[in-house]
Parts: sequence; C-alpha cells; structure tokens
Amino acid sequence: MNEPIGFIGLGHMGLPIAENLLRAGHALKVFNRTASKGSSVVSAGARSVASAAEVATRGGIVVTMLADDGAVDAVCGGSDSFVERLGSGGIHISMSTISPATARRLAKEHAKHNVAYVAAPVFGRPEAAASRQLSICVSGPADAKKRVAPILAAVSRAVSDFGEDAGAANVVKLCGNFLLAAAIEAMAEAFTLAEKNGIDRKLAAETLTQTLFPCPVYQGYGKRIAENIYEPAGFRLALGLKDIGLVLQTAGSSPMPMPLASLLRDRWLGAMAKGRENLDWSAAALGVAEDAGITIARTV
Repeated sequence: MNEPIGFIGLGHMGLPIAENLLRAGHALKVFNRTASKGSSVVSAGARSVASAAEVATRGGIVVTMLADDGAVDAVCGGSDSFVERLGSGGIHISMSTISPATARRLAKEHAKHNVAYVAAPVFGRPEAAASRQLSICVSGPADAKKRVAPILAAVSRAVSDFGEDAGAANVVKLCGNFLLAAAIEAMAEAFTLAEKNGIDRKLAAETLTQTLFPCPVYQGYGKRIAENIYEPAGFRLALGLKDIGLVLQTAGSSPMPMPLASLLRDRWLGAMAKGRENLDWSAAALGVAEDAGITIARTV
C-alpha cells in the first residue's frame, strides 16, 4: 500500500504534483496558506488541514513545494513546524528551489528530531508537472532516498542522484536555472538583432531553434520571446530574480566570479523596476528590445 503523505504548498507547481500523488494512490493531507487554491485536490480526495504542522504523521513523509527559503523556514520551525511532529523515522522531501546553505542547515536541524531531509528540486514548468514530465535532482541520506523513490517516480520522468550532501541537489538546480536565464538573454539579444536588421524575429527564432538549437528550452522559450507572449506566467519573473540571487550568493560563498550572472541579475532587476514581476520570467527579454529602441506591443 502506498504511504500517506503530508503536502505543503499548492501553487502553480505544487498543485499538479499533489494531484499526481493522489492518482498514484497516496492518501494526502494538504496545507496551503490560501486554502481555496487547493480546492481541486481536496475535491479529488485530499484532506485539507488548518496548519502546516497538521500534515505530519509520526514517522511519515511530508513534501514541501514553496516559493523561497523564508517560506520553507516558516513551516520547518516555530509554532507551526511539522518537523518535530514527524519525529523519528520521518522524512521531509523539499522540492523548493532554495539556497544550498539553507538546505544544509535544515538537514542539521531536522536531524535533531531524527527526521531525514531529502532535497528534491525540480526542472519543469506547471504543464510538465501536470503530465509527470518533471526532472528531479535529489540528494540526502541513502536510506531516505530509497524510501521516497516511488513518490518521486510518481511525479516525474527522471531522477538524478547527487549523493548525500543536502545542498548538492540545490546547487545543480541553481546551475540549471542560471543556464535557462542565460539562454533567455541570449535569445532576446539574437532575435532583437535580427529585427533591427529588418528580419522577422519569428522567422529568425523558428530557423535557429529548428537547426542550431533544436531543444525544448530554446524552442519553448524561443517562441515566447519571438512572439512576446509572457502571460500566463509558468514561472514568475520575481521568482527568477530570486534564483539568480541565489546563484550569486552560492558563487560568492564558493568562491568564484560569475560575471554573466551579475548581468542577468541587473536585467531581471530592471524588469522588476518596470512592474513585470508577475509576468513569465522570460519577459526580461523586453528589456533587450527597449535598449535597442524597439517598442513592443506585448501579446497575451
């Protein structure tokens, strides 16, 4: 019989993941700060509880999919903590994109209650989560990873194991998001260069993403950038800036210079200053066109 699971965070990513766990036969207790956002998963059979702590069952498993380090800290500590209630034999699967330093600190704090911390950040947008096409990076204690393997398999197409260091999976996740942000900037510059020279940016994008760069990242984001489609947001620009900040924070503690990441931070900061925080993070591309003197009528 599949294990019961506590689930915290029913946003754009958490909700489809929780729905897939239900479909896989897991009993779910769920908590979200805005309870109404979980109505569909509750209708499908999950049980909604009034606090983060209430999702935990002694020795059980809790999954969190939250926006940032602060949100994860809030449910792992204080009066609403689920960690102490999990207790000996419990496992926390943290699917959030947070700093490696936070992951390592949480793992040490969990160990005081004999709770295992498994980092499992994901690559993929909400549509990938819905169709079980996520790729998951995982790190943490070997026994805990073995126990949660069926849970991760139920919501993904691939799981890559980066060992026992709690922060390792988050390092790889941040590396991936850095590469995505760099690709967004590169495509925005290339397509805008084509447009400034009288070439249809959509045709340029189609040609380049079908020949030199025939991969999902370039094809998916390339279409958005070429056609200036930034709503609805699969991944909000504000969260993208948060992740670029985490990249630079991790680089600073490593230590190593990342000049391109600094450029990307400034591009995303500029987009935030123009009120674009709730658009898809690829909307940072609008700044490239503006720098080139092009006024773009954004497409929804």
